[in-house]
Amino acid sequence: MAETATKQRTVKFIITRRERPEAAPYTEEFEIPYRPNMNVISALMEIQRNPVKADGAKTTPVVWESNCLEEVCGACSMVINGKPRQACSALVDKLEQPIRLEPMSTFPVVRDLVINRERMFQALKKVKAWIPIDGTYDLGPGPRMAESKRQWAYELSKCMTCGVCLEACPNVNDRNSFIGPAAISQVRLFNAHPTGEMNAHERLEALMDEGGIEGCGNSQNCVRSCPKGIPLTTSIAAINKDTTKHLFKKWLGM
Repeated sequence: MAETATKQRTVKFIITRRERPEAAPYTEEFEIPYRPNMNVISALMEIQRNPVKADGAKTTPVVWESNCLEEVCGACSMVINGKPRQACSALVDKLEQPIRLEPMSTFPVVRDLVINRERMFQALKKVKAWIPIDGTYDLGPGPRMAESKRQWAYELSKCMTCGVCLEACPNVNDRNSFIGPAAISQVRLFNAHPTGEMNAHERLEALMDEGGIEGCGNSQNCVRSCPKGIPLTTSIAAINKDTTKHLFKKWLGM
């Protein structure tokens, strides 16, 4: 009897769609057969295989992004029932129906649930979120990082540039140029590296420009929404302190 009931169950989705970036958004409703342990990605795959709306009318397959399917790549970010998160880790059994899927509004929409996250990658370029090397030849082992520092730095390195923290932040929008919490946290990560700290002043200078750390309003939405549990507000507080010290050193000519 339980098996028969499972076969008869369905899952309802309301998906916000857009055919192209300049087109107006619209919604479509879908109803698919329920399977135990479904996540949102497997449901989207089912809709892709059989793109038929709840009223029986044919439609085009829904477009979305995914890659790793284990909450590592950050590609499948979307707004699920009003909350930005990863679709691969969103289990249907734990979501209220109908399940509403929307693209993240902080980023330009390419099509349906696919967004352009270039804003994040440009931010990483601005703060030089990398360790510069002198050539590609073998330089031997680099300096070691203290274990006490390595432990918290490893947590910061889990960032997958998913964009969820930017979507949750009220200060990241099309009306200002705030760089967002992800890039600020990466500055703290690379400035903590024994080699990366040689360029620490350049990264701090970038965050002292327009759209830098002063744009943070301390809403703390970022740390609550981060799927990797990265201590973003701790990083923002630490970098706020570092930029202030750097500013006073400049004034004093140090």
